[in-house]
Amino acid sequence: MALRIIFMGTPDFSVPTLKALHQAGHEIVAVYSQPPRPAGRRGLDLTPSPVHRTAEELGIPVLTPLNFKMEEDRERFKSHTADVAVVVAYGLLLPEAILNGTRLGCYNGHASLLPRWRGAAPIQRAIMAGDSETGMMVMKMDKGLDTGPVALTRKVPIAPDMTAGALHDVLSQTGADAMVEAMAKLEAGALALTPQSETGVLYAAKIDKAETRIDFSRPAETVHNHIRGLSPFPGAWCEMMLNGKAERVKVLASSVAVASGQPGEALDDDLTLACGEGAVRLTRLQKAGGKPLAASEFLRGLPVARGTVIA
Repeated sequence: MALRIIFMGTPDFSVPTLKALHQAGHEIVAVYSQPPRPAGRRGLDLTPSPVHRTAEELGIPVLTPLNFKMEEDRERFKSHTADVAVVVAYGLLLPEAILNGTRLGCYNGHASLLPRWRGAAPIQRAIMAGDSETGMMVMKMDKGLDTGPVALTRKVPIAPDMTAGALHDVLSQTGADAMVEAMAKLEAGALALTPQSETGVLYAAKIDKAETRIDFSRPAETVHNHIRGLSPFPGAWCEMMLNGKAERVKVLASSVAVASGQPGEALDDDLTLACGEGAVRLTRLQKAGGKPLAASEFLRGLPVARGTVIA
């Protein structure tokens, strides 16, 4: 017998889980997502979230409350008489009335190996910290921030040059598979819960624009992790003199190189730049208003000569 599920999610990351639960035969009685946001060049068009659009394609009713402060929204949530709520990157902290608003509670798909990287940006923070492994966890939600007991864990290796974008895609599908398995066990009454460890807690704070500029005075490994952890969004950046003008350039991929010099100094004509220790080679870049280019294509029109110092 299928579960009656309320699904709560917003970005692309959440879509595979919604689709997988639907394909597994569960009854998705409602989908909750963040309200449509302004989009387009002038910001005049309201665009529904990826989860919102997917739910409409599947014929599932969508609700987009700003929050759950209104009693009307809380009562409407309970009126679905759902067995469980599944939450994946919804974007709102849920009050107790919602956490307790279904028969079996709320289960969250979280992209880290809890208690490491609780919070808003676990994928980016894991890469920026140089972690070699992360994963998806299905957790029963409680009042805290990602503090609830864990029901299921799926580990994922992080390759040395893997970007946040690539890891995002792997974890998105891994999380979908894990949630389907967790809901099957829940339906069968066989889903065991394990409290999180009280040691090893780290918080994955939201990425601040102020931390996106590349600091070449840091060790090469740290610079490389910073670049790939912020790729493709929001993108780590530096300033380059291009055709006599200082311009901001996003760096979307890099590799660690064996070389040395003054931090930010171009050590060759192929964008190998010295760091505080060692060097990095910039391999994929994007000029403001331009498209992402491999370094060879970027340099074809905008050469950066050996000895140039980039900050």
